Amino acid sequence: LATLVRELEIVLADGTITRCSPSVQPQLFEAARLGIGAIGIITEVTLACVRAFTLRAVEAPGSLDETLESLEHDRTATDHFEFYWFPHTRRVLTKHNTRLPGDTPVDRIHPVRGFIDDELLSNVAFGGLNLLGTAFPQAIPTINTFSSQVLSAREYTEHSYRVFASPRRVRFREMEYAIPVETLADVLVEVDRWIAASGTHIAFPIEVRFAAADDVWLSTAHGRDSAYVAVHQFHRRDHRAYFDAVEAIARAVDGRPHWGKLHSRTYADLQPTYSRLDDFKQVRDTYDPARMFNNPYLQQVLGS
Repeated sequence: LATLVRELEIVLADGTITRCSPSVQPQLFEAARLGIGAIGIITEVTLACVRAFTLRAVEAPGSLDETLESLEHDRTATDHFEFYWFPHTRRVLTKHNTRLPGDTPVDRIHPVRGFIDDELLSNVAFGGLNLLGTAFPQAIPTINTFSSQVLSAREYTEHSYRVFASPRRVRFREMEYAIPVETLADVLVEVDRWIAASGTHIAFPIEVRFAAADDVWLSTAHGRDSAYVAVHQFHRRDHRAYFDAVEAIARAVDGRPHWGKLHSRTYADLQPTYSRLDDFKQVRDTYDPARMFNNPYLQQVLGS
């Protein structure tokens, strides 16, 4: 989203209301368009929008190995591609979403099937299986195998907002890392090895999505095409060992954590992977020298 920002109105620490853009106060703009709450309070945003579009959605079960083999084609030839890998199996659910003109006639999923897939299976049944897995963790590999096998393919054409947004009623904790796209296969291999060696049982699928390189100072995709690996843990289970292990694996390939999700990174180890982090801090020093907007999280990731 930050790549689409064209102008900002922002309230600064001293109460000043100002505007910034690539041509007006450009340093402030570069920092504030992804400011993690450290620069000021954004009160108005001008975005570069596109016309409303429809999506042709193709969702299908598949194998992890085949998905990784065809990854370069799928992620570059499809407008929006992602997949979900079920730990303890070699099975995935792939999603290929192709943009169509906004006036393309929709071809919706039948309401009954939509209710079964998106509410009963993805929420009610999934929540129940996580409760079962919490009580009996050793059953999770069997549960994941069953879950991945009951998935069926579906295709439909729908307005984009109905495809991208879906209800999620099962509570969880999440960590997500952006890694260089070429390291994805190795990272998943290492995660799989850790899960097997540790004896940890993971019920939630691992989500993998992609983004092109950009030039936003604190973007997780700054300067490189990125794969995003998101790991989740049911809220009633301890996530710490799992997240710590995945974080270490991601860090080994210069991974960058999602700023708004769980992670343990600090300024000292973030500075080498963000070439403009010190530029960001200089802007912060200029516009909030007394640290009006400071908080424990910003102290963690930005230092003083």
